[in-house]
Amino acid sequence: MSAAVLAADNLARRFGGLAAVDGVSLAVAMGEVHAVIGPNGAGKSTLVNLLSGDLAPSGGCIVLDGRDVSRLGPARRSHLGLGRSYQKTNVFLPFTVFENCRLAAQSRLATSMRFLRPASSFAQVNEAAGRALEATGLEPRRHAVVATLSHGEQRHVEIAMALATRPRVLLLDEPLAGMGAEESAGIVALLRRLRPDHAIVLVEHDMDAVFALADTLTVMANGRVIASGPPATVREHPEVRRAYLGDESHA
Repeated sequence: MSAAVLAADNLARRFGGLAAVDGVSLAVAMGEVHAVIGPNGAGKSTLVNLLSGDLAPSGGCIVLDGRDVSRLGPARRSHLGLGRSYQKTNVFLPFTVFENCRLAAQSRLATSMRFLRPASSFAQVNEAAGRALEATGLEPRRHAVVATLSHGEQRHVEIAMALATRPRVLLLDEPLAGMGAEESAGIVALLRRLRPDHAIVLVEHDMDAVFALADTLTVMANGRVIASGPPATVREHPEVRRAYLGDESHA
């Protein structure tokens, strides 16, 4: 296994007396999909928010490309190569697919946007947006208004926006939520294409997708990790089968 691009060590987040994340450690390398599963309330989304910087940790540390980013906010982590999607689709509905990606790409400009200058004149931004559309298969839909797209297409747009920032790490919080079988298959195929050039942390309830994609599987319950390792091994863990997969035979 190559060196981790993103790692968390003994990560914790407390809300008063509640430990939503309690001593969680994980690592994800380039070209790897590390899936995190668990029942509702297990702490999965809190974990993603800690990794992205949307929440500050109560304890532990987060290392991105060898740098401790535990106290950095989401904007700084994004500039260091971390992109994410959210449980609820986070896109600009009145804008076109291309405009959404261009807005994301603009965040990488080192200088002021000089707002009297048309956004279309920034070649570097337009090229980054175009690459993201190509990578996600959205090029034919570049002029479509996002509000007119299906739920699955809007999820593709959100991932494309993340890609327009040129991340090395992708944090994806339930990207298949609310999708039918055909749309889900499209996201799985997209993540397979993205895997070689990214380290991906995937939080997901769709077990078919998880076992199709994951190189490493971490299972959480009550804020803690109850098992972590290769998916084929983890799925046979008796505590995992009881806590998440609903198997009472090991009780």
